[in-house]
Amino acid sequence: MVNVSELLKGNGKQLTGIVVSNKPDKTVVVKVERVQRHPLYGKRIKKHKKFMAHDENNECQIGDKVLIKECRPLSKRKRWVLVKILERKEI
Repeated sequence: MVNVSELLKGNGKQLTGIVVSNKPDKTVVVKVERVQRHPLYGKRIKKHKKFMAHDENNECQIGDKVLIKECRPLSKRKRWVLVKILERKEI
């Protein structure tokens, strides 16, 4: 069992994103979008990346806006932990 309060200590990066999957046990997949300007043309381009985050209580639903924080590796692909749910998706 993972001690979540221990994982939240320290100065890791924090990102905000939308939950796109909650199928694995105690894990959510969070899609984080960012806007980048094209170096030559200046057009703004949306880019995204998916992160697997630890959700100890399985409380997130698909569509929730969440805050995740970097932590030590918990499994092969899971290096983030859920800090809090910022917005619930309306049903």
